[in-house]
Amino acid sequence: MEQPGHQPARIERALVDFDVLAGWMAEHGLPEGPFEDVEVLGGGTQNVLVRFGRGGRRYVLRRGPRHLRARTNDVLRREARVLSALEGTGVPAPRLIAACPDENVMHGAVFYLMAPVEGFNASVTLPEPHASDAAMRHAMGLNAARSLAALGAVDHRAVGLDGFGKPEGFLERQVGRWLSELDGYSAMPGYEGHEIPGVDKVARWLEANRPTTWRPGIMHGDYHLANLMYAVDGPGIAAIVDWEMCTIGDPLVDLGWLLATWPGHGGASTSPATSSATALAGPLAGPLGEAGGLPGPDELVTAYAELEEATAGRDLDSITWYAVLACFKLGIVLEGTNARAHAGKAPKETGDLLHSITLGLFRRAEAFIAAG
Repeated sequence: MEQPGHQPARIERALVDFDVLAGWMAEHGLPEGPFEDVEVLGGGTQNVLVRFGRGGRRYVLRRGPRHLRARTNDVLRREARVLSALEGTGVPAPRLIAACPDENVMHGAVFYLMAPVEGFNASVTLPEPHASDAAMRHAMGLNAARSLAALGAVDHRAVGLDGFGKPEGFLERQVGRWLSELDGYSAMPGYEGHEIPGVDKVARWLEANRPTTWRPGIMHGDYHLANLMYAVDGPGIAAIVDWEMCTIGDPLVDLGWLLATWPGHGGASTSPATSSATALAGPLAGPLGEAGGLPGPDELVTAYAELEEATAGRDLDSITWYAVLACFKLGIVLEGTNARAHAGKAPKETGDLLHSITLGLFRRAEAFIAAG
């Protein structure tokens, strides 16, 4: 048990100053008392998560990394705004308790407090009864799509997120924006340009087949199994986590992202897109993907479509386009680390690994196109 007025020894004051936190919590009417069971949570390199108890209540504090990036505090402000907006919508998301948008309070870092999520990350561990119940694992996969549909069904204006993103022209600018990103990597010393077969072919197909009808909504921006927490006693989603990429765009991009990163083995589908599973799916699905029994891509789309509020004004017949876009975008993002590795700014082995995953993503994109 930590004594009031003393910095818990396991947390550096520069990251979380508990004296400052105690005063801020008191100002917000939160229970006082000693900080108890302080624990740094793992699972991410982008932000700091600290779990603790105080005054009979449990909390998780989230703030940016030790070395704050230029946009870190703005991202945390956006996350807090989204979590607050989602309260009461039925979307499984961490429950925001209170947020501090002023970076001057905690040594330059914006932070917020949320309620702990009672659940597990299936990309890290797969406990019982989930591990031995194939039907439950199948339902876990379907619920990944259903929870995403719940997010897609939210009216972003009604929950106060009008102006949160720039949906106008969102789909139209995707291909050009990411091709420019890829071209920009050539400025890195030692990187002489990409060696990714299929880039131009996939880009042309995306431009020629872009959906003409879509409806703006809340996008998570990085939706895959590793960003889901599952309930400990069943196949339900306890929470969708890591909202730092959230914006207002086309929610079907999230569904495409799920399909692009979905484990290819063990599913019901035998399409070429499934058989071309990339190395990326392993780390993102982890033990759940290894255990198998997951639904195939077609089943995920069907599960998403069960919620009419999510599909109204959206063209699920174009879902192949969204899956191809996800492969295209994610492949280019990962190639950025390969470029940095050539410039000596990342380990060579990491660059080589992510480049191989990029190649796999573009193969998967071409397989999606071929499967039509």
